[in-house]
Amino acid sequence: MLKTFVGLVILSLLIWLGLSARAAERPAAATQTPQSFKKKITKTVGADYLLFLPKDYAAKSAQRWPLILFLHGAGERGTDLQLVTKHGPPKLVKDKPEFPFIVVSPQCPAGQVWDPDVVLGLLDEVTAHYAVDQSRVYLTGLSMGGYGTWKLAGLCPERFAAIAPICGGGDTIQIALASPEKRKALQGLGVWAFHGAKDPVVKLEESEKMVNAFKRIGAADVQLTIYPEAQHDSWTESYDNPALYEWLLQHRREPPMAASRAKP
Repeated sequence: MLKTFVGLVILSLLIWLGLSARAAERPAAATQTPQSFKKKITKTVGADYLLFLPKDYAAKSAQRWPLILFLHGAGERGTDLQLVTKHGPPKLVKDKPEFPFIVVSPQCPAGQVWDPDVVLGLLDEVTAHYAVDQSRVYLTGLSMGGYGTWKLAGLCPERFAAIAPICGGGDTIQIALASPEKRKALQGLGVWAFHGAKDPVVKLEESEKMVNAFKRIGAADVQLTIYPEAQHDSWTESYDNPALYEWLLQHRREPPMAASRAKP
């Protein structure tokens, strides 16, 4: 038994030394030599954001609430958080304390676009510390935030039950070439896009291409609302429409690693 164990240890050591030698092999000139690379990379992210909790949040301590993650447009970037309340859900909740969603509205720094790592890190932070119903997490954004919404949906569709991108666009190849597992998650993602037919900033075709990409992979609930006379501002009418929030609540998704997540 001891000899067998020692033999296995020696064999493992020889294999490890062989792999290490390959990784460190000096490449020969005028030819291609196999190499390998492995490096751990860490990243610290952060953002300022507005958090809205429904009026009855404290009173209904046992209840878990649906969450809307809102990504603003380019005009609201910077360090003044009040700019984020200019449009969308953060504007809506100022006059609607009874709004039945937790609303998370981060602010993108000046000169930058939405970083998926920042947005997902914030989502993890909020869901870990507040009573979020993780089967009802929704993503929406306008203009630059519409682009961010499409991008995050393509990267991690399993994190959201539904999305509502407004006057944005995205990468159709990301949808078309999704892995089988990701394609299945994309197929189950509710999509309701909005766009103005006369938008001079982001052309209507940008939303049409993304909606069609989802339809081509067999997504079950995909729709596009076009406002015939609207220009770039297709968000005011969209976010003022109660039907949008009713539609969001119709969608649920089993959250990833649900068993390992709990409110402290």
